[in-house]
Amino acid sequence: MIQATRLSGLWGSTAAAALLVFSAGAASAQASSAASAEQLSEVVVTGSRIPRSDTTTSAPVTVLTPENLEERGIFNLGLLLNQVTSNVPQLPVGQGQGFPGGDAKTSPNLFGLGSGRTLTLVNGRRMVATSSGLGDRTVDSGIIPAGLVKRVDIVQGGGAAVYGSDAIAGVVNYVLQDHFEGLTVDGQYGEGRGGSYPSRQLRATVGKNFADGRGNIAADLSWSKTDPLLESQRARTANGMSSITNPANTSTTDGIAPTAYIFNGRIWTYNPYGVIWATPNNAVGGLLKLNGSPLQWSPDGQSVIPYDTGTIIGTNTTAIGGQGLDRRALSTLAAGLQRINFSALGHYDITDHVKFSSEVLYSKEESVDPYGTQQVFRTVGNSGANGPISFNKNNPFLTPGAIATLSAASPSFAAGGNLSMTRFMDILPSRDRHTETEVYRLEAGFDGDFKAFERDFTWSVSGSHAASDYTVSTWAPYLAHMNNAVNNPVKNGAGQIVCGINADANPANDDPACVALNPFGQGNESAAARAYVSALTGSTAHNFQDDFLAVIGGDVIKLPAGPLKFSAAYEHRYEKTEFRPFAADIAGITTTGTPPIARDAGYHTNEYSAEGLLPIVGGDFTLPLVKALTLNGSYRYVDHSIAGINKVWGYGGNWDTGLFGISFRASKSKNFRAPSLDQLFAPTSTASGQPLGSDPCDADRINGGNNPANRLKNCQALFAAHPEYGSLAGFQDPAENTGIVSVTSGGNTALKNEISNTTTWGVVIQPPQIPGLTFTVDRVEVNLTDGLVAFSPASFAALCYDEGSADACSTFTRNASGYITQGRSTTFNAGRVVWNGEIYNLSYRFPLGALWGKDFGSLELATEVTHNTKQGTATTTPILARTDGTTTTPDFRTRFDVRYSKGPLKIFYSAYRLSEAKSGFTDTIETTPVPIIASNTTHSISTQYTFRNYTLRGGVNNLTDTMPSFPTRGYGDIMGRQWYIGLRAKY
Repeated sequence: MIQATRLSGLWGSTAAAALLVFSAGAASAQASSAASAEQLSEVVVTGSRIPRSDTTTSAPVTVLTPENLEERGIFNLGLLLNQVTSNVPQLPVGQGQGFPGGDAKTSPNLFGLGSGRTLTLVNGRRMVATSSGLGDRTVDSGIIPAGLVKRVDIVQGGGAAVYGSDAIAGVVNYVLQDHFEGLTVDGQYGEGRGGSYPSRQLRATVGKNFADGRGNIAADLSWSKTDPLLESQRARTANGMSSITNPANTSTTDGIAPTAYIFNGRIWTYNPYGVIWATPNNAVGGLLKLNGSPLQWSPDGQSVIPYDTGTIIGTNTTAIGGQGLDRRALSTLAAGLQRINFSALGHYDITDHVKFSSEVLYSKEESVDPYGTQQVFRTVGNSGANGPISFNKNNPFLTPGAIATLSAASPSFAAGGNLSMTRFMDILPSRDRHTETEVYRLEAGFDGDFKAFERDFTWSVSGSHAASDYTVSTWAPYLAHMNNAVNNPVKNGAGQIVCGINADANPANDDPACVALNPFGQGNESAAARAYVSALTGSTAHNFQDDFLAVIGGDVIKLPAGPLKFSAAYEHRYEKTEFRPFAADIAGITTTGTPPIARDAGYHTNEYSAEGLLPIVGGDFTLPLVKALTLNGSYRYVDHSIAGINKVWGYGGNWDTGLFGISFRASKSKNFRAPSLDQLFAPTSTASGQPLGSDPCDADRINGGNNPANRLKNCQALFAAHPEYGSLAGFQDPAENTGIVSVTSGGNTALKNEISNTTTWGVVIQPPQIPGLTFTVDRVEVNLTDGLVAFSPASFAALCYDEGSADACSTFTRNASGYITQGRSTTFNAGRVVWNGEIYNLSYRFPLGALWGKDFGSLELATEVTHNTKQGTATTTPILARTDGTTTTPDFRTRFDVRYSKGPLKIFYSAYRLSEAKSGFTDTIETTPVPIIASNTTHSISTQYTFRNYTLRGGVNNLTDTMPSFPTRGYGDIMGRQWYIGLRAKY
């Protein structure tokens, strides 16, 4: 009811405002045709709401076109944004081994400041978030209708005074076509090495003008599908590379790395069949042995057979080879995705001065990660439902042969004592992690122009309603049922194997539904037992957004250089999130921690903004070395029902010297981002079986971090106080990439707005003496305070040991082996975030053969370089944790393009290069075996040929199949070589 009331009110306001200004438009119908022509020649550029004939801006703007999509064989606009060097590429892959393969979404992330700090717009208006969780609230670029895109404007540096919250790093505005005519049908197929990761895309776009060109309606329907990509299908991950403690390392000054890389890495302490222990203590000596050979279960669970641990180096739990768990089975490299998009838009000129327009968008995405959950770990170092399985000779699933072998190996077992088994139990119905996102958006509005007081004015009113549903689901162990099914099974009077709880003397613990589970070997559990110990877990987040925007602008006064222009706007936005955990999650049956609860939260905001554009010099009024000089300013007042009142501003200017096409531009702005509803109100819940990411006390990390000396001292103190943890020198926490951590997450109602101050200045050179040549360079500096930072258990651990934060140390716990098994995840206003750098663009397009009066076609050479000079985050201390010069933020990202065209033929070549970088800002050979990561360059080529109504295209991305620089999986293109072929028909 609240939603309906707000929505009807929003549309009522839109209609009323439209009628009011419609009258003004009708009254001005006698305006001169010359004035109308002048009005129509003005456009609104991204970064401002003031119509202007001069499209120069005071902040740097990159523009992408549909041609850029075609030449790269790209249907997803997010993958095109990856080619912009100021945007940190987002590939649809997981963050690392042991983590889910993601949901195949991509969102812009300018300067690497986080996707939530880049605002996404469609035709200058906000979109509803398509993500959920404690991280950034972002919009998936894949839902934008690529077939209707006219251009993509990327403003690099601020924009909150014009557009509101989230425009910290900048704005990405998808501008859609408004006069599409005809029918275009497009299809494409591609795949990677060995036929892996096949992709299929189909799209149809149709449009037509009507009423003598006064109206247009267009629609776009697209379908795409990619299959999952496994780690075994790419060279970088297929070799089973793992990191182990380096036994050759003797100190922090010997020039020898504390860790070393091995291949065919396997976790020897457990496997899919069951490793048998006399004393489960993570040491080889604890394994049960017969005639000197460790023992395991056969796959069919009928017998006990020798176990090959592989080559174990020192005290590492990862061995080279052997029969332990293959690390490549822990996670998927990339999830599979199927997406359907539908969009329709239209407009109609009611009069010469009033236009009605409307947009409809619908998208449905389904992704599947076949290794999305790590199933059930029963490992040493853990206890309860995650610890080793204890059994004795009375277990009815044991065969006589198995009992005889175990008795021969263990007299204690023969006498009725217990042994233990560790196993990666693939017993749930599926390892799939399903993610489904459904989005719709309705937008309608009126805009026009009128003349009053001998001045020209423009106006617009629009309203939108949007919603997205984000659902994620996986199977998880029903903990109580797991204990019932595994612990102490017995045979009943009929000789059937039943749960021990149903055969003991205590009727209070009976469960008639209990089915005993055979834990020995692989795949020997009955279907009924699997169903009994499994529960479908997950949640759905419903996001709603209503937005009303009214804008009026025009000329204030005519000056010698041109009119002083203004724009004033009012925006009301209402957003709401409904969080709905699945029944199993609410019941808490899959976790030992706090179960989640259903929760609703919402906010509204009223925002008032104004802009001014002041021409000082220009037109017929010029000065020496000043052909044109324009200043601009903007201000926004925000009244947020939760975050409170905020005031942001921006100002800048453009100076055209009139000399050799040289002009200068600069801007300064104060911007903000309000905390999302998830960050504020996400209910507290605990998820079991999660990987940690990194433990600061690991041998390969103990000399790194923001403060290496502090980290080493604090880890040494920890291990001195806990001798049961063993030696710090060779410590490796398996939680780094295996799911043994219970993570408690939740919102933080104490969050406040983050604030940034952004400064840009640059030069543009377009010499008239060299037509087709453009060179720009811009400096951008972003300084952000009270940054909204999502803290993971790994983040808290780093803060604990690097800075000695007692609060951070209290958020996680270690077990008797020193492994982190419980942690917390939430969002904090964590201090300061800084990014400084420059963006360089050079392009030169020229006709070949012009000197000889021949037409050999045209050639364009273009390069874009982003130079990252400083990036870092400070949390509880003034010291920045620097990432510039690292693989996270390399010194240089460079793209070089060559385009050739002649008649129906087009040929394209592109190279993308990441400069040499450190693995971490403070890394040396004493902290990591490869502290310097080699540069990485990928090459792509394509060609297309148009004949009659058809265009045939083909190409190869990553032509040389260059993998990410060793030993990373993300510093480069892990997807490898991919070819594609496509055909477009246009009528």
